[in-house]
Amino acid sequence: MNKNIIFDPSYGTLNMGDNIIVESTLQELDEIIGGDFNVRVSSHTPPYHFHQNLTRNIYKEPLKTAKRKFILGSNLLFKDFFLTRKRPWNIHFLTSKYINDVVLVGVGSNENNKRSSLYTKMLYRKILSADYIHSVRDNNTLKYVTEELKLNAINTGCATMWKLTKEHCKSIPTKKASSVVFTLTDYARDVELDTYMIEMLVKSYDKVYFWPQGSEDSIYFKELNISDGEIIQLSSSLDSYRKILATEDIDYVGSRLHGGIYALQRQGENFDYCGRS
Repeated sequence: MNKNIIFDPSYGTLNMGDNIIVESTLQELDEIIGGDFNVRVSSHTPPYHFHQNLTRNIYKEPLKTAKRKFILGSNLLFKDFFLTRKRPWNIHFLTSKYINDVVLVGVGSNENNKRSSLYTKMLYRKILSADYIHSVRDNNTLKYVTEELKLNAINTGCATMWKLTKEHCKSIPTKKASSVVFTLTDYARDVELDTYMIEMLVKSYDKVYFWPQGSEDSIYFKELNISDGEIIQLSSSLDSYRKILATEDIDYVGSRLHGGIYALQRQGENFDYCGRS
């Protein structure tokens, strides 16, 4: 049986949007890798310590022998590792000896990084496949991968959107539901508009649910000092969100992009007013 490596951004994430991305991307890849043994490795933490290059370690073996290696979605490409305090794909030359021929699947980049250091470009050229066509999710990343890294790529959009065909979208209800679930974004706050949104939802719907997609969204919600007696807060798990979308006649309103896309996938009405993540 073939072994594949899946670099997974949902392990150790602070944003459940990564779980939505991974779930959708694995569904799309199932036709290719469904019959294989797939080893999922966190992209947020190094797969091994650099000193283990000098020792025998069974956990390096899948990296050495895998038939295919994929990294899934999210804004994982940073254009300068020296200018960012976080590395969504936590790698460097000392921990990338056996990381090579990796294929991007719906991956984005950080648009705020305008320049790419020589070190960063050399690292990406070392680990990314020069033979396969990479899938990126926006034109900014397409330009970076094709022009600066000199690799083949196409803009496929995020894998979460691949099943949102015209036929699927026609099946989405257009009438207002009796319940609504909303999201907030803690790192892109607009206290005035977010407060207004929540107050209008409470006035307009029989039931109002809040799903904290990010690790700090619940804290931000409390800081808004809105009377939450009429608001039902869900747990941050994707299972909790999936269940409410499946069991309620429900709309989605909010600033979390992948929370909105997940609702669209499940044919819930979407009023996503300002998707940010």
